Parts: sequence; C-alpha cells; structure tokens
Amino acid sequence: MLFFWQKKLGKTFAHICFYFIIITISWVFILRYINPPITWLMLQRGIERKLEGQDWKLEKQWVHYEDLSENLKRAAITGEDANFMIHAGFDIKAIREAYKKNQTDDLIRGGSTISQQTAKNVFLWPGRSWIRKGFESYFTILIELLWGKKRILEVYLNIIEMGDGIYGANAATLSYFSKPATALTKRQAALLIAILPNPKKWSATKPSTFINRKANTILRYMEQSDIPN
Repeated sequence: MLFFWQKKLGKTFAHICFYFIIITISWVFILRYINPPITWLMLQRGIERKLEGQDWKLEKQWVHYEDLSENLKRAAITGEDANFMIHAGFDIKAIREAYKKNQTDDLIRGGSTISQQTAKNVFLWPGRSWIRKGFESYFTILIELLWGKKRILEVYLNIIEMGDGIYGANAATLSYFSKPATALTKRQAALLIAILPNPKKWSATKPSTFINRKANTILRYMEQSDIPN
C-alpha cells in the first residue's frame, strides 16, 4: 500500500513539474513579443497608496528599444550590471562581493544582474525568500535563452520602478526632466540610474551628495559599456 501511494505521488509530482515547465516556457516566449502590461510590484504599490488614502497612480509609457536613448542604455549597464553583455544571467563575482559587504555593513546590497531584476519584476511577487530566489533563477535562465540581451534591457528599462507610481524610463524622464526617454543627455541618464534601487527615497532632479557622486562614477565609465544592437 505504501509503495502504491509513493508511486501515485511521484506521478502527480511529475505531472505538476511537466505542466509548470510548459506553462512557464510558453509565458516567457509570449512576452518576448508582447510587452508586459503590468507587474506585481505595480499592483502592490497601487494598493499601498489606496490603503494610505492616496489616489491610484501608475504612470508608464512603453518605448521600443530602438527609440530609447543610447545614453540611458549605457548608463543602465554601467550603473546596474557592468558585465551584462558577457554573463549568462548571473554575475558570480558581483554576488560574492555583495555577500562579503553584507557581512559587515548594515546597508544590504544585492548582487542581482539586470537579467535577474527583469525576471523578478515581470514574473514574480516582491519579497525575499529562498523559494522566490529559486523561481527568480529559473526565470532568469529562461529569459536569457528565449529573449536575449536586447529584449531583456528593453523590458527592464520600461518596467523598473523609478519613482512614486512611476515605472519605466519614459514616464520617469517626462516627470523629472520634461522630455521623452529618446532625448536624455549623458548627465540626465546617469542621474536617473543613480537613484536606483531606491527611487522613492532619492531624487534625480534634486540629487544628494551621494547620488551626485554615484552619477559622476556612471558618467566616467559610460562610454566603455557595450550595449545590445
């Protein structure tokens, strides 16, 4: 009897895994061609605003990769993931460095690549857990295989949180600089990336000493960054 139930549970688990893989691969493949309409984080932030008695706010306008400012693309790679063009979704060196710093620093740093951040924002819920990290790794592998660097960077720059109720580069540049994401100067692009990963705390138009220093570092190395073509 025990063997029977073990066999039955094994088959059930195998079926669940099979359908999970089929569904998730199909989901990722579809979003290679269809822009994600909304993310879990956007919904969560909207609900948080409503619970605080504020109006629902979700500003975003999709801009195709070819129309995004080259300055912004270079700034994003320089500031967020210097090895974006050469890694396969994970930057082991950055993860190790972040782990070491987190042992002695109260400010938690992440070693997530642009690919990991994109996978997390598009397919998963906000939060920290080993289960979610496992799913994040799985979806990171899928988008690296099925999307490629160009699509990953395009999605990243269009969905990332860049202010209170502001998502994506175009909504951010319209809000902060009164211009579209097609026409950013190098300085503006560096400031926009410098406020990550806490755009609700830091400002691109009223940068603190820390943000100015971070933006200057991005500016210094921007021209050395390769971008997907």
